[in-house]
Amino acid sequence: MPIQQTHTQDQMNKPLISFIITYYNLPIQMLCECIDSILALSLRPFEREIIIVDDGSDLSPINDLMPYRDEIIYIRQKNGGVSTARNTALQLAKGEYIQIVDGDDCLLQIPYEHCLDLIRYGHHIDVLLFDFTKSKNKSKPTFNDSSIQTGSDFMRTHNIRGAVWCSLFRQAICGKLQFTPGIEYGEDEEFTPQLLLRAEKVMETEAQAYYYRPRNSSAIHQHNDEKKQKRLDDTMEVILHLNKLADTLPHADKIAMQRRIAQLTMDYLYNTIVLTRSRQTLENKLDMLRKEGLFPLIDKDYSKKYVWFRRMINSNIGRSILLHTLPLLKKER
Repeated sequence: MPIQQTHTQDQMNKPLISFIITYYNLPIQMLCECIDSILALSLRPFEREIIIVDDGSDLSPINDLMPYRDEIIYIRQKNGGVSTARNTALQLAKGEYIQIVDGDDCLLQIPYEHCLDLIRYGHHIDVLLFDFTKSKNKSKPTFNDSSIQTGSDFMRTHNIRGAVWCSLFRQAICGKLQFTPGIEYGEDEEFTPQLLLRAEKVMETEAQAYYYRPRNSSAIHQHNDEKKQKRLDDTMEVILHLNKLADTLPHADKIAMQRRIAQLTMDYLYNTIVLTRSRQTLENKLDMLRKEGLFPLIDKDYSKKYVWFRRMINSNIGRSILLHTLPLLKKER
């Protein structure tokens, strides 16, 4: 017997999904490809809402978007960064679910249709987590789905992906949660764990439904000294905020958040070594983390990488080895 969709009257009066696209000085063909990937999905016009926030691009793409004028909501605002642009869209979004997409990326139809089926016919999922790929034509053809858990349970037992665009989430669970303006690196890492802890029903699928387009001009690949420092400073701000938040959480949620904080701290130290190659800078960062109770790293078997890195970073000899080897390994990649 086929499963039937059921909708309340309230659900029929609003889109199923609001797609939030942030745009800033990108090639217009990338933005059009992003929009086309959404329009290709099996969503009827009233089931989707496409909100594009132009974060003060040098040249507005509005003329090139005229073919989509009946399909999109276009907003142009003063440049304030990706966090501010996403917050603008979140305030306007009317969809039951939110999907955030960067303007230079796109959704992959077949695996994303699987995600749509899960939220249409699932058990009122609050957050659906899915995978991404950097190769458009190599998405996994089969999908394995997890059982439903609370967000807290999921975070205590899984190493989550921080990228918010790898999630389809119910808008109602957000409450007042927003992205922190001014953070250019790690804004997702601050948002995603807080979102998950608000979720009663979380499911994960291996579907590679998101195409992430690596670009040398994107924020994460900027490596001049000023950008390096900004990246490290933003990450530290996120870690300290989450650590402060953890102290206010119920015990189970605190354990879940501590796992994520420990992994972010590991990544922060890794990037400090790779980006600065400075023993003195590394020792200064370790002193800062010690004062916050974040170093030495928690003795947990979160992952093989975590266990290996924790053992190395906790000793002087290990730190010397990391400083000599990690930059070379990064360069070879």
